[in-house]
Amino acid sequence: MIPSKRKPPRRKARSPAPRAAPSAAGVATIFLTPGEPAGIGPDLALLAARRRLPAQLVAVADPALLRQRARRLGLKIRIEEFKPGARPAPHRPGRLPVSPVSLRAPVRAGVLDPVNASYVLETLRQAVSLCERGRATALVTGPVHKGVINDAGIAFTGHTEFLAQLAGVATPVMLLTAGRLRVALATTHLPLRKVPDAIAADSLKAVLRVLATDLRRRFGIARPRILVAGLNPHAGEQGHLGREEIECIEPALAELRAEGLDLTGPLPADTLFTRQYLDRADAVLAMYHDQGLPVLKYAGFGAAVNVTLGLPLVRTSVDHGTALELAGTGRADPGSLLAAIALAAELARRG
Repeated sequence: MIPSKRKPPRRKARSPAPRAAPSAAGVATIFLTPGEPAGIGPDLALLAARRRLPAQLVAVADPALLRQRARRLGLKIRIEEFKPGARPAPHRPGRLPVSPVSLRAPVRAGVLDPVNASYVLETLRQAVSLCERGRATALVTGPVHKGVINDAGIAFTGHTEFLAQLAGVATPVMLLTAGRLRVALATTHLPLRKVPDAIAADSLKAVLRVLATDLRRRFGIARPRILVAGLNPHAGEQGHLGREEIECIEPALAELRAEGLDLTGPLPADTLFTRQYLDRADAVLAMYHDQGLPVLKYAGFGAAVNVTLGLPLVRTSVDHGTALELAGTGRADPGSLLAAIALAAELARRG
C-alpha cells in the first residue's frame, strides 16, 4: 500500500528526553538508523561494528537485512537482539545489537524501492521513541534517499525537519562540523528561488538563539563567537545588490547583540571563510545550504558530521548520501559514520 500524502498533525513540544541509565562503568548507548536499505548505510553499520567504539552501538533496522549484507560483504558480525531493559554494556567489536524493524519488501543492494520508504521512517520513529524513554543517550543516522521517499507519496525534505516534527520542535538547526570548522544553516532544504522569502528577522533570531544555546550546552563553548553571512553577493553592497541585509539581517543581529550574543556580520560569504575570520570564531551561520556546505565539505568530506541542534536529544549523522553504486561492494568508507558516533558520544557526555 502506498502511504498517504497527508502529513501527520503537528505534535506539541515535549520536555527534554530522560537520560539513559548508564551502567556502573558509565557506558552510553547510541542508536543507529542505517537509513536507505539499498544504499551503503547497512554496510557502514556493519563496518563500524567491527571497530572499538566509545559507546554501546545499537542498530534500529531489520536484522535479516544486516545478516544478508554481512554475508555479501564477507563480514563476520554477530547480529544480536537488543534488550531495552538490560544495563548498557561496552561495545564488543564484531557484535551488533539490533532493535528490530521489519522491511516492507526484499532489498537488492543498489536498487531503490519506494515500498521500503515507510520502513526507513519507521526506524527513525522507533529510535526517537527509544531515546525519549531513556533507552539511549544519542541517535546517529545513516543516509536516506529523499527522492524515493517522496516517490512513495510521503512529503519528506530531510532528517532535520522529520526529527523536529517527531520531537515537536519548532526551530531545528542544521550544523555541520569538520574539525574546528562549524557551519550552521538559516534555511535547509529549499529550492534556491525560495530562499530570500524564507529569510525573515524572526526566524533568523530563532535560529541564532538555538545555535548559541547548543554551542554552549552541547559543545561546552561558554560564549560562542558566531559569524553571520549575508544573503547577497558582497553582503548586498550597501543595498545595491539586494536589501535583505539592510532590512532584515542587520536589525536581527542588532537585537540579538543587545541580548548578549557575540555576532559578527552580515559578512560577504566569499571572504567570510578565510583564516582572518575563522580563527576568531566558533561557528558560521550561512543563509542557505549551498552557501556554507561546499566549503565545509571541501575541508572535511568523509570525516565531517551533521548535527541537529534544538532537539531534546543528541543527533548526529554522516555527511554524505546513500552511494547506491557502492552498496554491497565492500568499497564504502565508514569514516564519516565513525566520526558521527564519536561526536555523539562526546556531546551526550555533556548532557
